[in-house]
Amino acid sequence: QLQLVESGGGLVQPGGSLRLSCAASGFTLDSRAVGWFRQAPGKERDGVSCINGGGGSTNYLDSVKGRFTISRDRAKNTVYLQMNRLEPEDTAVYYCAARRNYYCSGAVSGYGYWGQGTQVIVSS
Repeated sequence: QLQLVESGGGLVQPGGSLRLSCAASGFTLDSRAVGWFRQAPGKERDGVSCINGGGGSTNYLDSVKGRFTISRDRAKNTVYLQMNRLEPEDTAVYYCAARRNYYCSGAVSGYGYWGQGTQVIVSS
């Protein structure tokens, strides 16, 4: 069974940190671009960050640049999103998604595999 499972979400105060994990089972993330998306209530799902199939190229939503870092661990078949200096505006359900393609895409429709999502709430 092909699966992506996110973990690491939770409630954190503004300025705090969380690390999200996206673990794949049933298939390898090698040579696949992996993206993180988020969806706040009543809003569309937006791309947050992406890492290409080799891990050598990453991109970020402007509002998270300098605060979030995406990385991948090939041995663990897992992609991470380190989120620092969190803001209330970062509150959303975060999803990871994998492509069949080596290169990143900013479009939701560009990804064929999706996790179930993990909730992040930034609040005092």
